[in-house]
Amino acid sequence: MSLYLYGLYTLLPTVIFKNRLRDDRKANNTKQMIDIRLSDNLELMAEMQDNTVDLIYCDILYGTGRKFKDYQDLKPKREVIEEHYVPRIKEMHRILKDTGSIYLQMDTRINHWVRCIMDDFFGYDNFLNEISWCYTMPNAQKYSFKKQHDVILFYKKKSNIFNIQRIPYKSGLHHNCNNFKYSTPVTPEIKAEKERKGKALEDWWVDIYPINPASKERNYNTKKPKALIERIIKASSNEGDLVADFYAGSFTTAEVCKDLNRNFIGCDISEKAVQIGHARVSGGF
Repeated sequence: MSLYLYGLYTLLPTVIFKNRLRDDRKANNTKQMIDIRLSDNLELMAEMQDNTVDLIYCDILYGTGRKFKDYQDLKPKREVIEEHYVPRIKEMHRILKDTGSIYLQMDTRINHWVRCIMDDFFGYDNFLNEISWCYTMPNAQKYSFKKQHDVILFYKKKSNIFNIQRIPYKSGLHHNCNNFKYSTPVTPEIKAEKERKGKALEDWWVDIYPINPASKERNYNTKKPKALIERIIKASSNEGDLVADFYAGSFTTAEVCKDLNRNFIGCDISEKAVQIGHARVSGGF
């Protein structure tokens, strides 16, 4: 059974739910929708109509087998991963618009299995990127290179919105105009303009830092930084679009949607997570 939470933003009847009347928020200039639920994600998606979501971002279960303080992770076995994700990714494909994008975040324990499932439902040709979010944290690895990145699989359904994201040029890490030969000389003015504009972002991200485990901001296990989700939402949606997160955790995605004027629907099975999410979008966080 779903629990609706009413905070700063009113829940409105919308076209996204089955057996409900259409309410065009854009045409009527009504409030932004931030819909936070205590629910199993499969149950929530079953309530939603086909082709209604513009962007799905989920920081999914990583298959560590660990019992975290706030949740139990899946066992790192292929049959367990497929049993869990096949019906959920099938539903994500159904509710995503033809112009929609989906980003699923995980690490290298299960990304190969999840990518096969994504190919089955979204199609190999609709795979766009395997993004590496790189970071540095304490790691006691002795017999291999340290595992210090997450994988974010990025697919479209048929076509997709994409707003190019740019970052500053950095000497040493990122090239500048002196590292390349051009058919015409690069004047100081051209170089200044390129530096002002920045470089188009690649599929490896090293400029966003994880939340310090000792920080007060880290009020939920495996919480992701706002800057990471902001980048994804800005790249693959526009103002007024509907963003969904079905593994919402501390509902960082909901807060970012509120800040960026996107509509949001999402859920978690943890009462603590839902309480944190409600406080975040209501300004009480």
